[in-house]
Amino acid sequence: MLDNNIIEQLKSVFAKLEKNVDLVYSESDHADQKDLVNMLEQVAGTSTNITAKPAIGDHKAPFPQFHLEYAGKANGITFKGIPSGHEFTSLILAILNSDNKGKFPDEAISNRMKKLKGPVEVRTYVSLTCENCPDVVQFLNQMAVIHGNFKHTMIDGQYTQEEIKTLGIQGVPSVVVNDKMIYSGRLNTIDLLSALEKAFGVQEAAGEVISQDLGEYDVVVVGGGPAGASAAIYSVRKGLKTAMLAERIGGQVQDTKGIENLIGVKYTEGPQLAAQLNQHIAEYPVKVLEHRRVQNVVSDGKFKVVHLEGGEVIKTKALIVATGAKWRELNIPGEKEYIGRGVAFCPHCDGPYYKGKKIAVVGGGNSGVEAAIDLAGIVKEVVLFEFNDTLKADQVLVNKLKSLPNVSIVTEARTSQVLGDGGKVIGLEYENRKTKEMMKVDLDGIFVQIGLLPNSGFVKDVVETTKFGEIVVDNKGRTNVPGIYAAGDVTTVPYKQIIIAMGEGAKAALAAFEDQMLA
Repeated sequence: MLDNNIIEQLKSVFAKLEKNVDLVYSESDHADQKDLVNMLEQVAGTSTNITAKPAIGDHKAPFPQFHLEYAGKANGITFKGIPSGHEFTSLILAILNSDNKGKFPDEAISNRMKKLKGPVEVRTYVSLTCENCPDVVQFLNQMAVIHGNFKHTMIDGQYTQEEIKTLGIQGVPSVVVNDKMIYSGRLNTIDLLSALEKAFGVQEAAGEVISQDLGEYDVVVVGGGPAGASAAIYSVRKGLKTAMLAERIGGQVQDTKGIENLIGVKYTEGPQLAAQLNQHIAEYPVKVLEHRRVQNVVSDGKFKVVHLEGGEVIKTKALIVATGAKWRELNIPGEKEYIGRGVAFCPHCDGPYYKGKKIAVVGGGNSGVEAAIDLAGIVKEVVLFEFNDTLKADQVLVNKLKSLPNVSIVTEARTSQVLGDGGKVIGLEYENRKTKEMMKVDLDGIFVQIGLLPNSGFVKDVVETTKFGEIVVDNKGRTNVPGIYAAGDVTTVPYKQIIIAMGEGAKAALAAFEDQMLA
């Protein structure tokens, strides 16, 4: 199953292991069992510190599955299914993390994890074709290692179709606690951690100080995407004491597939570029605080005081906002309730769950039309809804869409409500804007593709923004408030492109340096 190149790479990766990690598989009569055992034995063959072995006295499992043991004890990590495809990395990192190797969250986030009231048991349903699933699986596996009374099970949904149907899961990854889905979709560490805290509660230490002072800096960059990375690197290269606050390094780039217009780089993909940004930042003394979300910003003399969710506080002479944008939601009744149960945002990840079904795509721009074209090759029928009287996408895409026999287009449609039966989406209600007639269409799923929303909420009452939420900046990235700068997709700068965001980040950092030198 593993080729020689991968085996040689694993030998190098696992050379750092210090204690034994056992891959303990359950016996099973399933036809795929031999593939699991073969994979585990090949992985084990790359290190004397890894063993693949059958569970002793264990009952036969209905399909391939195994758990990890570290130094002879189960550490809470279980894989139900064969972690191949995108999940193979999750297996490799689970082994390394079990021996406390690899990159872990910083101390503050780790302490927050440890405070979850145990015992904690979580299941994550995945698809091996899902590119977002491994991030969630790997984060929860790390929590199992850090917490000590935390059990996490990855479940390949192809083996548990009845279970998925009962739970009402229509998108991956889906995190389930006590048969209730608490989280679905791409990883947002802060939201997932908050959902777990809500589900299990938090054990606070007596007399604990809630607020934590993170210190004072010349520049604090908020955002870890192309604009934020550029701003941080340019700032620190100018000799400014610099910190970066980010929900995740890479930002929206993490969700981007092929990138062919980054000049000088013929082709790359989002996760690869995000990793390169991370590596570049790591070459400089930038204080990186990942998995953080800003709550608000206030001025205190020459400093801007940045308050983070969770009680942390950081002060800075210059604040550069480079928080990018997020998927825009419809904000209609039923949408949030059915996210992961028929409402989706990623056609590539969740499209296979709608094979042979009827779905809608909301949005007639390039992203919506491209999504409809891709989904048409998987599903039975696609209905594309557009608010305006014509589609806004490039004509070549519109022509392709109209050539597909299983696609219909509804224009002048104002979506008003996602309809569901309590477990899953069953339809969409919309208004014909021309006739004012309310219409309903029966559906199995709805893919929302209506663009991006600037992540500017935490400063909307501090700096000037447009009615769309974009931060107004001058030609050097300055806002209307001295000491606060902005760059990238969160601003009024036209053309939301990676290369433009990088340039704007550098420009904002140079402006901050210039202003501090003249102060």
